[in-house]
Amino acid sequence: MKFGTKALHAGVFPDPATGAIMTPIYQTSTYVQSRPGDHKGFEYSRTGNPTRSQLEASLASLENGKYGLCFSSGLGAIDAVIKLLNSGDEVICTDDLYGGSYRIFTKIFEPLGVIFHFVDMADISNVKAKINDKTRLIWVETPTNPMMKIIDIEGLSAFTKGTDMLLAVDNTFASPYLQNPLDLGADIVMHSVTKFISGHSDVVMGALVTKNTELNERLAFIQNSCGAVPGPMDSFLALRGIKTLHVRMDRHCSNAAQVAYYLRDHKKVDKVYWPGFEDHPNHQVAKMQMRNFGGMISFNLRSDTQQAAHNVISRTKVFALAESLGGVESLVGHPATMTHAAIPREERMKIGLSDSLIRLSVGLEDIDDIIFDLNQAIG
Repeated sequence: MKFGTKALHAGVFPDPATGAIMTPIYQTSTYVQSRPGDHKGFEYSRTGNPTRSQLEASLASLENGKYGLCFSSGLGAIDAVIKLLNSGDEVICTDDLYGGSYRIFTKIFEPLGVIFHFVDMADISNVKAKINDKTRLIWVETPTNPMMKIIDIEGLSAFTKGTDMLLAVDNTFASPYLQNPLDLGADIVMHSVTKFISGHSDVVMGALVTKNTELNERLAFIQNSCGAVPGPMDSFLALRGIKTLHVRMDRHCSNAAQVAYYLRDHKKVDKVYWPGFEDHPNHQVAKMQMRNFGGMISFNLRSDTQQAAHNVISRTKVFALAESLGGVESLVGHPATMTHAAIPREERMKIGLSDSLIRLSVGLEDIDDIIFDLNQAIG
C-alpha cells in the first residue's frame, strides 16, 4: 500500500456500531464489563481508548512498524524511552537537539544517574568513539533542530545491531512521509505529533513506534503506569491531520526549497541551513534516507546579533512569531531565546547556534506571499 493510501486508511476502520467512516471520539473514562475481566478490549482509558488505539495503529503503519504508542506530548514520549534505562546507564545523544530534550536529559535524568554524552553525529565515528560497555541508548535527531544536521541512521544501526544498545530516532522534522528510521535499522521512532503529523497547531501529543514486541511491551507498561496519555479528542484531531499529511508535506517541501534559495542569495543573510543544498554537510545521506528535504530552514544574519534577529522576526506578517513548527501556517522563531533557551549559551555556540540564528517552519501559503514577507522583514 502506498503512503497516501495508508495515510487515509491504514489502522482505521468504520465504526462497527454505526458505520461512521470517521473514527468516533470515545469520550469515556471507563468501560462496562459483564463480569470481572470480561470486556470488549477496553477497561480504562488511561490503559486504552478506541480513538487512541486507531491512531496508534495508523502511526505504526506510516512508520512501517508493528506497534504505536501515543503520549500527552513529545516530551512524554521521550520520558518513556529514558525510563527504559537504569542509573549508571549511558546515552549518546546528538549535540544539536531540541531544547526540551536537552532539558529533560540534563535536569531530570542526569540527577537520577543516567549519563548523557552529546556528540556531533554528522560524523558517526564520533559516536563509535563514545560507545562503551555502559552504553544503552543512542538518541538521534535527523534533521536536527535547529542546525539541520543530517545523521546516517543506517550507519549508526551497524553499531547497535546484535547488542543490548537501542537506537532511537526523533523523526519529527522529517515526518513519516519523508523518512522511516525503522527501515534503516532504528529500534524506536519518536514523533512530536504536535508538529507535521497533526499539522494544524491544535494538538499537543507524542508517539513512539517500534517493530519489537518485547520493547513495545516495556514501553506500553511505562505508558500505562506513568499515565502520560492523550485524550480522545486530541487523538481524533491527530487522525484527521494524518489524512492530509502527504499532501501537506509536498507543499511544505516545495515552498521551503524556494525560500532556501531566496535566502541564500540575500545580501543580509550569512548562512542558510537546509539539507537540500548540494553542499550541505551529509547532503548525500539526506538524499539516501529521505524522500525530500522537509519544510524547516534555519539561517544566520550577517549582522550577527540577537537584536538583529529580533528585529527581523518582529516584522513578519505572514510568518507568525511563535513556538512550535509543522503547522499549515508559516512560523518563525528565535531558538536562542525560545525553543533552545534551556541550553547554556556556551553549549549552543559550540554547535553554531548563534544569537542571530532564525528558524523557519515554512507553511502552505502562496510562495509569493511568503517570499514577500521575508523580503520586507529582512529589509
